[in-house]
This record gives sequence, C-alpha cells and structure tokens, in this order.
Amino acid sequence: MAMPGPQAFSKARTIPSLRWWIGLLLFASTVINYIDRQTLSLLAPYLKVEYHWTNTDYANIAIAFRVAYSIGQTAFGRLMDRIGTRRGLTLTVIWYSIVSMLTSLANGFYSFATFRFLLGAGESANWPAATKAVSEWFPKRERALATALFDSGSSIGGAVAPFIVLWIYFRWGWRPAFMIPGTLGFLWLIVWRRLYYPPETHHRVSPAELEMIVADKRESVASQQGTACPRWRDLLKLPQTWGTIIAKAFTDPVFFFITEWFPIYLVAKGIELRSGLIAVWIPFIAADLGSFAAGGISGYLIKRGWPLGAARKALIIFGGIGMTMLIPTILTTNLYLIAFLFAVATFCYASFTTMANVLPSDLYHSESVASVSGLSGTGAGIGTIVAFKLIGYFSDARQASGTHSFDPVVILAGLVPFAGMILVLLLVRNTAATDQGLVRRI
Repeated sequence: MAMPGPQAFSKARTIPSLRWWIGLLLFASTVINYIDRQTLSLLAPYLKVEYHWTNTDYANIAIAFRVAYSIGQTAFGRLMDRIGTRRGLTLTVIWYSIVSMLTSLANGFYSFATFRFLLGAGESANWPAATKAVSEWFPKRERALATALFDSGSSIGGAVAPFIVLWIYFRWGWRPAFMIPGTLGFLWLIVWRRLYYPPETHHRVSPAELEMIVADKRESVASQQGTACPRWRDLLKLPQTWGTIIAKAFTDPVFFFITEWFPIYLVAKGIELRSGLIAVWIPFIAADLGSFAAGGISGYLIKRGWPLGAARKALIIFGGIGMTMLIPTILTTNLYLIAFLFAVATFCYASFTTMANVLPSDLYHSESVASVSGLSGTGAGIGTIVAFKLIGYFSDARQASGTHSFDPVVILAGLVPFAGMILVLLLVRNTAATDQGLVRRI
C-alpha cells in the first residue's frame, strides 16, 4: 500500500525542530548499519576456528565487503542525487537487511565472502544519503553537528554490537547472531517512510524552521542557475574534490581496522575476548564523543567569527596529530592501557572524519553533495582494501615467525592519517574554481 504524500497532511500540526528528528533518524540508520556489519568481526575469532581460516582468509572476506562498499559509495551517491534520499535509502536499507539475515545460511569461505560483498554494496549508500540529507535539512552553521550526530551512529553501533551479537552467539550460536540484527532495518523503515520528505514539501515543518533552512541555500541556488549534476570528470579536476577523497582514504582504514580486526588484535595480544569485552566498546564510545565534540567546537568557532575553512581545519589538525597515539600500543599488553590509547586515537579520528564528512556539503552545491561524498567513500574503500591486504599478509607472516604480528600495522595506522592531514590542508582551499562558483568559499 502506497504511503500518503506530504500534501495529504497539509493541515497536520508541525513538529518543533523537525530537522533534528531527521538527524536522529539518520543516526538510527547508521547504528543499525554498523550493528549489521560488526557481526562478522565479532564472531571472527570463533568462525576462524570453526572454518580453519587464516588471517589472510579473513582479510579476503573483509575485502569482499570493502570492494562492494567502495564501488557502491560512488554509484549510490550518484543515485541519491538522481532519485532522492527518501527513495534511495529505503531501497538500500531493505537490501542490506535482507542480506544480513541471509548470511545466517553461509557455510564456508566463498559463501561468507559473497554475502559480505552484497552487504557492502547495500550499506555503502548510508553516508552519501545522510550527507545529502544534512545538506538539505540543516543550515551551514549546524551541518558539522548534524554530521557528527549521524556519524556517531557508527560508534554507538560498534559499541552496542558486542553486547547484542555475542549475547546471541553464546546462547544460540552464530547463525541467529546474523538473523536477529538483520530485522532492525525493517523496523527503522516504518518511521523513515512516515517522517522523511524534503523540507520544501514537508507537511510537518514550521514556516520559521523552513525559512531558516532555505535561507542558507538562496545565494548558492541563485549562482547555480539550475545547472544539472556535474560530471565526475569535472568534479575530479578540482583539488577540493581530491582533498575530500584523501581525508577519508587516509583515515577511514584506521577505524575499519578497529571495527573489523580489533577482536583478533586483542586475541593476538594474548587477551581472552570475554574478559576484553570492555576494551572492544570503549574506543567506540570515545569516537562517539569525538564526533560530537568536533561538531560542537566547529560550530562554536564559526559562531565566534572564525572563517568556515579555519574552523574545519583546526579539528582536522587536532585529529591528524592525535591519531599517532596508536603507536605506543605496540609497547604494552595491558588491556586497559591499550583500550585507553585506542580510545584517544578514535576520539581524534572522529574529530577528523566528522570534518571530512561535512566537507562535501561545505564545498559543493546540493546537486553534487552525494556524488562527492560517494567519491570520498570510494577513496576510503580503496584505502581500506589496500590496508586489509597488508594486515592479512603482515599478521600471518609475523605470527608464523613468532613476533608481534600487528606491530607494523599499528605503526602505519598512526602515521598515515598524519600524512593525510597535511594533504587535506594543502588541497582544500579557495582557488580559481571558487571564484568561478564551481565550489563554495571556505
């Protein structure tokens, strides 16, 4: 049965601060997205034993997800710009929820890799869609905080997933641990289909809130003169586009190392997973705090008169420097010290990536936001694929030689974001393209 459109409710009462309810919906979508994807990494120490996987085998299964995810970010980013956020996110949430449930039927390396590939394709739409929704619903000064809100869903999802997934696993086995979380997306869709419409046609947005939302868009709309969505090759000619790609490509692999490999890393350190459960979720809580801190501080700096670019770059510098705190973890096997250092690093990562996520909506006009966000997600996917191949190779090779298997990985995880920080500062700046109106001034 078709859902009634916004005009059918023209006399409905308005919802105060409706944009923040939209933000909470995007947050909930991201939480569910991460619970579904975290299931395999949490069960990996047990599935490795059951199916006799090496770290390289597990890396290849994880890479199957990342290949689809990196391609899907660009493809679905373009799709969101063409068919809209409401319809696009509806289709992709149905997709990945079904795939998550079907993973309970897997029975070996190839079936797990196939289901992870399909899951990655479906889940890849979340960030381009959410970034586009933020650009549609939030004024410039609130976009960083709104981005932090939905992006923090990855941290919350990663934090609660161990308690949900492992609780199900220890009682009923690994197959229900895939099946049950897969139902959450369908519950979310009920609310999404009822609540989400573009602000200009929404039946529950107040006139005052709508005016605040659209006021920021007027100047850019006037300068666009109704142009169509730019071609990818035109976007890729801009240094600002490469800055947004690098911002994700040099940082997201570190967070994905934590989400996909942290349980295996702890076991390699000699820590039993049951006793190390607290360490699994502490870095995610720290990342959640980092997202909100970065969004709030950036908005505060803008309110105090800082230029938009300076406010964003201050948090990028903080994040790039702070992520080097991963490196000292190679010197200890103390669970709580490891958890603390990873927490500091993920807090700083979240500060960096929140600014990276908001850059497309800062720099580009509405019809390009999801496309650029998708390109940056593809960059993150390519970086993660390379990282996972190296992780599998180094950890297996060093484990066979009896040395600390993850030390080179952790050192690189601390240094690569620092290099990314420098490149972003050089590339994301006002250029001739800014004067021509191709990108916004920052």
